[in-house]
Formats: sequence, C-alpha cells, structure tokens
Amino acid sequence: MIKPKPSMKHPFAATALGGVLAVTAGLAQAATATAIFAGGCFWCSEADFEKLPGVTEVESGYTAGKTPNPTYRQVSAGGTGHAEAVRVTYDPDKVSYAQLVEYHWRHIDPTVKDRQFCDVGHQYRTGIYWANDAERKIVEASRDALLQSGRFKTIYTELAPASTFYLAEDYHQDYYKKNPLRYKYYRTSCGRDARVQEVWK
Repeated sequence: MIKPKPSMKHPFAATALGGVLAVTAGLAQAATATAIFAGGCFWCSEADFEKLPGVTEVESGYTAGKTPNPTYRQVSAGGTGHAEAVRVTYDPDKVSYAQLVEYHWRHIDPTVKDRQFCDVGHQYRTGIYWANDAERKIVEASRDALLQSGRFKTIYTELAPASTFYLAEDYHQDYYKKNPLRYKYYRTSCGRDARVQEVWK
C-alpha cells in the first residue's frame, strides 16, 4: 500500500474549497435587496438615493406601465402608463426598507398629482412599489402616519405592488455625474430643492 506523502493535499480539497467560496460569494451577493421608487425626474431621484449610506447602486428606468420595453421618447410622450423611476440596491444591514421609504418621502412633493416640480404628466407621478406583504405594510403605515400627523390633507403618491422595471437608456444612468453642469441647471431651474424644503421644512 502506498501512503500519500505528507505534502500531498486531499484530492477533494480544492473542490471543497471552491464550493465554500462559491457559497460564500452567493451569500454575499444575496445580502443586498432592491426597492423601486418614482419621484419625478429619475436623474434627481438617482442622485438623491446615491447619497444615502447603505445604498450600493441606483438605476434609472421605467415601471408601473403597460408598454413592454419602453423608450424614453415613448414614456416622456405619455400613454405608456409608466413612471420614471429608480431601482435602489441596498444593504439591509446598513439601511432598512423603512428608512428608504422615509428618505423617499422627504425628497418628493406628495401633495401633487401627476407631476413633480416643473415636470408635468402621469409619467412624473410619485410612487412606492413594494415587493412583498411585509413591505406593503411598511409603505401603507408610513403613508397613514403622514396623514395622521396633519402635515398633509391628501397624498397622491401611488402605492402599488412592484411590476417589471425596465432600465432606461445608458445616457440616463448617472446623468448627474456625466453632465454635472446641465444637471445642476435643470435641478435648480426646476425648483426641486426649494419645493422640497417648503413642503418638509
């Protein structure tokens, strides 16, 4: 019988190690979650959410409509039913879904219907789109708390189950980073920050 040399590794060691690493990587990947919000212009929503600690990625896109694979031209023209929205990827160990919802409220004007700031139309409505019943309860409770506080008489923000999220064209992704001067001019001239300050004080 030939005994293995002390330096020889177990034949399954590499395979086992690879399996552990794969599982670990899978767990790390699964440690993030996503949430979908509509807050008017997705350039601005993307920029706002990327400032929040615990958020790892924000993508601009379209959701809550009826037209499959819509283009920006179709959505901005109206008729698709879609809203400009963002898909937020986050680490639940660092920021909770409830905190995301609260953050979203305070970066929009929920008192107007089918518009946000200088952008008018159903495609610029505000919305929170939950993925499961637990998130639905959080969203509805947050809306109810705002109404009960007396701050707002009416909230027009759409609360609905999440549906297909379609990524917007590449030039819309990270627009505020790619075109800082144009973005700053748009955001300022649109009066977004001034109105948010007025609404939330």
